[in-house]
Amino acid sequence: MTGSVSIIGLGPGNVLQRTPQAVQALSRATDLVGYGPYVQRVEAPASVVRHCSDNREELDRARHALELAMQGRHVAVVSGGDAGVFGMASAVFEAVDHGPQTWRALDITVVPGVSAVLAAAARLGAPLGGDFCVMSLSDNLKPWQVVLRRLALAADAGFVIALYNPRSKARPTQLGEALDHLRVCLPGSVPIAFARAIGRADEAVRLTTLAEADATWADMSTLVLIGGAASHLIPRPDGGAWFYTSRKVEAV
Repeated sequence: MTGSVSIIGLGPGNVLQRTPQAVQALSRATDLVGYGPYVQRVEAPASVVRHCSDNREELDRARHALELAMQGRHVAVVSGGDAGVFGMASAVFEAVDHGPQTWRALDITVVPGVSAVLAAAARLGAPLGGDFCVMSLSDNLKPWQVVLRRLALAADAGFVIALYNPRSKARPTQLGEALDHLRVCLPGSVPIAFARAIGRADEAVRLTTLAEADATWADMSTLVLIGGAASHLIPRPDGGAWFYTSRKVEAV
């Protein structure tokens, strides 16, 4: 058996934020498998076969990649950001877990990438300086009530909260509901950042507070970062601000 599967995080979009290990793994690929826009981000020779699919076909995509590897192909399964953070790594291993025993003998490697939350945090200052959590607002794979309960618990625990998949055309109301839910748990003065397409040409950053936050500022390319009690804004002469979270937490 000579095939392999490399599950690769491409980073947040700027090629300078793609790791050398990811570049090396991509150079060995005979096939690229992934959500269409991510596959199209990769520059590859014409001999490399591109297998593009819709964003909701993760398990089918993973099975297809494993089948190609069983044929002796060297398959790169690509995700934006880090493949292990709401990416394809989990889907591939779920397919292996429930698939033919022969898939377990395949050479499968996960190549880490720069997650969007890390790129956004670096752009903003140091909002992840203390304890934090990362959540997806999508309810495609979990009930919405579970999302709301986790949000409330994270806010009560004092975590800085990073929200992936905050708002889409299919889910236009959920971010607004989530912000209203958090307003019950947190002071209105808590800083919030809407960080869109960080590192790309259409990058946009908006800093505000929980009281003033407007859900319509976000789309699926936006990461929403909600501060905690130890988070602060430092005003800058250009009208912007640094967003940071102190590592020191007072006893409660």
